[in-house]
Amino acid sequence: MRTIETLKPGESVDAYFMIHRAVQGVTGQGKPYLTLYLKDKSGDIEAKVWTVTEEDIKKLVPEKLIRVKGDVIDYRGRMQMKINQFRLVTPEDGVRLENFLESAPVSADEMTDQLMTYVMDISNANLQRVTRLLLKKYQQEFITYPAASSNHHNFVSGLLYHVVTMLKQAEALCNIYPSLNRSLLYAGIILHDMGKVKELSGPVATSYTVEGNLLGHISIMSDEIADMAKEHHIEGEEILLLRHLVLSHHGKYEYGSPKLPMVKEAEILHFIDNIDARMQMFDKHLKKVEKGQFTERIFALENRQFYKPSSLD
Repeated sequence: MRTIETLKPGESVDAYFMIHRAVQGVTGQGKPYLTLYLKDKSGDIEAKVWTVTEEDIKKLVPEKLIRVKGDVIDYRGRMQMKINQFRLVTPEDGVRLENFLESAPVSADEMTDQLMTYVMDISNANLQRVTRLLLKKYQQEFITYPAASSNHHNFVSGLLYHVVTMLKQAEALCNIYPSLNRSLLYAGIILHDMGKVKELSGPVATSYTVEGNLLGHISIMSDEIADMAKEHHIEGEEILLLRHLVLSHHGKYEYGSPKLPMVKEAEILHFIDNIDARMQMFDKHLKKVEKGQFTERIFALENRQFYKPSSLD
C-alpha cells in the first residue's frame, strides 16, 4: 500500500488514510466542497473533494478512516490530491486508527529517561522543584502530545521529542558558553511549550481547544508556573525569570510573543526553539522529494522552496 511520503504528482492512488482535519468551502458557482487533510504514518497531504452532499460532509470528519481513489497533482508548487471516489473504512477492511498515527523516531521511554537526566542537572532547587511538579502534573500528556497541530513535530510524542532535542542543543551551548545559566535554560526549555497540553486537543486529529484559542500556550504556561510556585510556597527571582523565558520564547511580537527576550537565556531559548522547529520542517518536506528536486512551497518557512542536493550524501 502506498504511503503519503512516496506519492508524486501525476500518480493515481488507491489507499487508506485518516482524516486529520476537514474544512468546508464553497466554489465560485456556490457549490459546497471539502478540503481534507489526510494522514498516515509517513506524513500528510491536502486533498479536495469537489462534489459532496450534506451526508458526505457529516461523515467526513476528523479521526475517521477512509479509503480513497484519486489523483495526485501539483497545485501552485504544492502537492495535492484530487479525490475521485471514497468510502469510510469498515471492520472488514482490517485497518486500525493507530496504524495511521505518525510518531517520534525515538521511543517515549527512551526520551523520558533522557529528559529526567536533564532535570537532574537543574542545580537551582526552586527551578528543579517547579519543573518536577509540572512534569508530574501533566506527565501523560507531556509524553504523548504533539508539539503543534501542523508545521512541526505534529505527531505522537512530538512535544517530548522537541524538548529533548532542544535540551541536547542547550547542553552543547552551555559547554561552549559557560556564562549561560544551565538551570534556567534547561527549565525554560522543558516548560516553554508545556502549555500545549491544554492548548491542543491531543495526539489524534489535533485541533485547538477553547482555552487554546482564547489564551494560547504561552499565557497558559506562564500562569501554570506562577500558580504552582504559589501553591508550594516557592519564591525567588528565578521563578520570575522562568516565566519570562516562557513569555518571550517566540522572540518577536509578530510571532505571538507577549514579551521580547530580555535575558540571554531567553534569547538562546528562542534561537534553539526556532532551529529545532525549522530543522523538523526541512526534514519533513525534503523526504517527500527526490534528489535534484525542490520541495513544495513551505508557508511556515516564508513560503520558500528548498532544494535537495543531488551530489551530497
